[in-house]
Amino acid sequence: MKYRTIGSTDGSRRDVSVLALGAMLFGSRTDEETSFAVLDRYVEAGGNFIDTSDNYAFWEDGGQGGQSEELLGRWRRSRGVGDEIVIATKLGARPLAPGTSYTDNPEGLSAKVIRESAERSRERLGVAKLDLLYAHIDDPTVPQSETVEGFAALVAEGTVGLLGVSNQSVWRVDRARALASASGLPGYEVLQYQHSYLRPRTDIPSDLFPDGSLGGTDAQLISYLKAEPDLTLVAYSPLLTGAYTRTDKPLPPDYDHPGTPARLAALRDVARETGATVNQVVLAWQLGGPLPIIPLAGASSVAQLEENLAAVDLELTPGQRARLDAAH
Repeated sequence: MKYRTIGSTDGSRRDVSVLALGAMLFGSRTDEETSFAVLDRYVEAGGNFIDTSDNYAFWEDGGQGGQSEELLGRWRRSRGVGDEIVIATKLGARPLAPGTSYTDNPEGLSAKVIRESAERSRERLGVAKLDLLYAHIDDPTVPQSETVEGFAALVAEGTVGLLGVSNQSVWRVDRARALASASGLPGYEVLQYQHSYLRPRTDIPSDLFPDGSLGGTDAQLISYLKAEPDLTLVAYSPLLTGAYTRTDKPLPPDYDHPGTPARLAALRDVARETGATVNQVVLAWQLGGPLPIIPLAGASSVAQLEENLAAVDLELTPGQRARLDAAH
């Protein structure tokens, strides 16, 4: 395994594995025995960066989530896991009632919710301190100063380490970080956004993003990361939930545009040259790029995890990388 440092201060800085493990479906669609086997193998391979959320996976049973955090808590206790494993979780998108969603009834990002939801997450995970806590989605109904101060209060109390943000417009992220800096408070240092080799359209509206997606890594976010070297991008869904290789998993509609075939052709050519799988090339492309990117990939079996782990040692040549980057 290889490692990357996240966080910019002595009090928050952590060394994490360059491949993060997504636990979204652990305890729901992925049963406990399989989840434990995947977690055990990940740690055995040197992995130490696990990602979850307080709302995972509410859509599986129409509830409010919490299954993933609860499973991780059981796994930690059964294995005697301590703070050597960095567990990141999120709040803000938990449905307030069963049968609702984060689009129509989210918990939000008020100071009260931040405190109460973080406490519930600590209890489910069985930890005294949340290593990394994200604002999962934006909450425009709450003043950003309240959200910034709410997160910072938990850091000051020692119940949260690093702060992160996901699925928000770049200008909102920058404004929140500026508010924190002006007040001498800790701000967001880790950004979690969807990012893969294929480029999606970002203008397609959805229930959460009526003006077009704010959850993907676009040119605005890339330029922001280049300008702010202390930030780290955690790239969720790098393998597009299996769509690169599985015939039963078509590419999402936002990838249906003229640029996709050329990038798929370049990707497959490099995979043939290296003898690696297409998925491994995607991960290696992210891992070896100029920006600090940590792919966040889930796995529903040990075999899937093994494929992902092998990408850590896959080195693309400068020529291969140039061809991948130039395809459009």
